[in-house]
Amino acid sequence: MQKRSLGDLQVSAIGLGCMGISAFYGSTDREEGIATVRRALDLGVNFLDTAQLYGPLTNESLVGEAIRGRREEYVIATKFNYRMDDAVPGDMSTVGRQDGSAEHVRSSVHGSLQRLGTDHIDLYYQHRVDPNVPVEETVGALGELVSEGKVRYIGLSEASAETIRRAHAVHPITAVQSEYSLWSRDVEAKVLPACHELGIGFVPYSPLGRGFLAGRFTSPDELDAKDWRRQNPRFQEANLEANQRLAAKVKEIASEKDVTPAQLAIAWVLARGENLVPIPGTKRRTYLEQNAAAVDIELTADDMARIDSELPAAAGERYDEAGMRSVDR
Repeated sequence: MQKRSLGDLQVSAIGLGCMGISAFYGSTDREEGIATVRRALDLGVNFLDTAQLYGPLTNESLVGEAIRGRREEYVIATKFNYRMDDAVPGDMSTVGRQDGSAEHVRSSVHGSLQRLGTDHIDLYYQHRVDPNVPVEETVGALGELVSEGKVRYIGLSEASAETIRRAHAVHPITAVQSEYSLWSRDVEAKVLPACHELGIGFVPYSPLGRGFLAGRFTSPDELDAKDWRRQNPRFQEANLEANQRLAAKVKEIASEKDVTPAQLAIAWVLARGENLVPIPGTKRRTYLEQNAAAVDIELTADDMARIDSELPAAAGERYDEAGMRSVDR
C-alpha cells in the first residue's frame, strides 16, 4: 500500500470508511466488521474513519475493540457535531442538536477517547459546520485539544472554501472531508482549489457513489428496508434511470481496463491529486480487499479525458433538502 500525506499527517493512500459497519446501510454483522478493520491493517490500510454519529456511538466502540492491542499502527479519524448528552447507542432519534461551541468541543472529545480506547485522536473533524457558532470559536477550541495532546490534527467536513480559509487562519487545518466521486464533483469549483492553495489534505468520502458506481445494486428495492439510500434523491424515479446510464459507462470503461467498476472509481479519485485520500466504506473483507487493490491502477491522461467526456452528469441532489442545507457552509 502506498502512502500519502494529509498536511503533515501520513496515512495509507486509501482509507477505510467504517460507518456502514454499524449504521445507515441496513443489516450489520459486528464480528465481520471487526474482522474487516483488522484485515485492513494486513493490507496496509491504516487510515480509519469513524464518527460519534455513526450508530450513534456504536461505531467508535466497534473500532476501539477492533484496534485493541495495535492502536499505534492505525491512524484514527473521528468526528463530533451533534450533542450526545442523552444519546442511546444505536438510536438515532436520541441524538441532539448540532453544537460547534467551545464547550461542546471539549466535552465531546472525552467520549470519543473512551469509546475508541485511546489517549489521543489522530484527526478530529467537525462533522458539519454549525451555522450558529463562528468557526473561529470551534477551531480555537480544537487547537486547545491539540496543545493538550488529546488530538494530533484537526479537520472540517463539508465546509465551504470561505469557512476553510477562516478556520485555517485560526489553527492549521490538516484535512477537509467531503463527498467526491465520479458523480459528486461540486467541490472541484472552490473547495479543492482552496485546499491545494493552503496545503490542506482532502479526504473524499463515498468515492463509490454510496456503492452505486460499484454496481452492487441497481435499484433501491434491492437494499434492506432500513437502508438510508432508499430515500436518497439520486435513487428515485427519473434520477435513478439517468444514473443507471452513468454507472453503466463506469462499468464499460472498467471492463476494458480489466478492473472492477469500484476500482476504476477509486483510481479516478486517486488520480485527481496527491493530496487526496479516498475512504471507501465497506463492512465486508471481500470488498475491502478489492478496493485496496485500486492503489495499483494507473489511469493515463487519455483515460481521464475519456471519463470526463463520456460520463454523463449525475441526476438529483446528493442529499434531501435538509441534508443539502448542512453542506458547503
